[in-house]
Amino acid sequence: MNELKQSTKKVAVGSAKQRSYSEVVSYFDSNWQTTSNETSLESLKQLDKALGSLAAKANAILVSGTNGKSLTIHYTTKILRKEGLSVGTFSAPHILTYNERFAHNQELIANKTFTDLANDVIGTAESLELAINSYELLFMMALCHFKQVNVDVALFEVTRGGYSDPTVLCNPRIAAITRITEDHAPEKSEKVKALVDDCMGSVKKGTNVVSANQSKIVLNDMEAVVESRGGLWTMPIRKLAPLAYPFEQLHGRCAALAERVADIYINDYAEKEAVVLSDSLLTKTKGRRGRPTLEAKRQSELNPKQTIEQFWTENHGTLPGRFELLEKERPMIVLDNAENIDAFENLLLGVRLLHYRRPLKGLALIIASNNESLDTTELLRALRYFFKKTSGHIFICPSQPLPGQSGTVSWDAEQIASDLKSMKVKAKACTDLNNAMSAAASVADTNEGLIVITGSTSIISEYWLNRSVKKL
Repeated sequence: MNELKQSTKKVAVGSAKQRSYSEVVSYFDSNWQTTSNETSLESLKQLDKALGSLAAKANAILVSGTNGKSLTIHYTTKILRKEGLSVGTFSAPHILTYNERFAHNQELIANKTFTDLANDVIGTAESLELAINSYELLFMMALCHFKQVNVDVALFEVTRGGYSDPTVLCNPRIAAITRITEDHAPEKSEKVKALVDDCMGSVKKGTNVVSANQSKIVLNDMEAVVESRGGLWTMPIRKLAPLAYPFEQLHGRCAALAERVADIYINDYAEKEAVVLSDSLLTKTKGRRGRPTLEAKRQSELNPKQTIEQFWTENHGTLPGRFELLEKERPMIVLDNAENIDAFENLLLGVRLLHYRRPLKGLALIIASNNESLDTTELLRALRYFFKKTSGHIFICPSQPLPGQSGTVSWDAEQIASDLKSMKVKAKACTDLNNAMSAAASVADTNEGLIVITGSTSIISEYWLNRSVKKL
């Protein structure tokens, strides 16, 4: 922290206010809206320069797309850690605390470090009289933290789109796009094309770009934009990583994208003088000519090298807080912060796969949405189709996001429940999650039933808060 404090002293105009952890949290809670994104990014550039131009210096990998960003970052981090690298990650949104957005080697940032970083970054912004919102301040804190702990590579989740996201300040080594989708309607193709262009906003000359999208039309649009920006288009992901059932079908493409990203970084960008680990999954070593010696064979038998396939089957396919299967709960619980049609359909596939593995005795879906752009008509159709094949109940809740979470307006739970009932789906409107959980418990068998809680990040937050969990 000393180096950061020295940099802030150069621009300080009087003693900056030193906030406690709770005061920092209150500051961020109330500072999510300041100025327009364009104006704010100009201010952010000034702040970045005052702190040492950290964005351009970061060894950055950016992950964007409609769905699967946090999961792709999670898997990429696991592989890069296996390769012996020090990895920083910046993700969004948080479920319970702002600390969740920062991690070093998958360990969340401590309260004291978080508070010190916040005071340095906020103090510098205030001394320069810059109006910068909470998300951008958190981004700068991540850069400062990653410099402080000397990470080899930093992974950033792009949440706003390339042009308005703070990550546009970076010169990324790699840009990974999970998938881009608006919905299934062909008349939305122009909107998808705009989303493609926006996701490419952070691509710079020399940036390797790889995607797990499966639409040839979308991939062609991506490739054209990458070439126009001077980026390097990499063959898109076609396979699924061999995760354990049922996660291969659900998350296998995100895992395969993570594997490709890690492979590109290790073999193209990792320091040339870095020590090649004997148990590396990805490092391409020079082949030995001729047959291996008896000693080489013996050592290989005594110390068998783990393959990437073994790595995937041994790694769990869930992401705490965002997609989590709580198998020890009775009844079993699935948490998923799905908030668009594509994510909902993937979740419903997951429920069917769980049902195939072990027939469920009672299924309850608890859904709460505050996504004002959600196509509720398309969602109702998907739910109706699902419940034609699977017996169960739906409980509809209102949803109120915490500061920093996406979405603003809760849907009308009574109206959604009424629409589902008109489609012959067993649905009920509930006042809150507690009310929904009580109703769900009455239809899901204690030992062999399943309760799914989904629709927004806020309903996942409410679940943990109701269990008196203060941090993940």
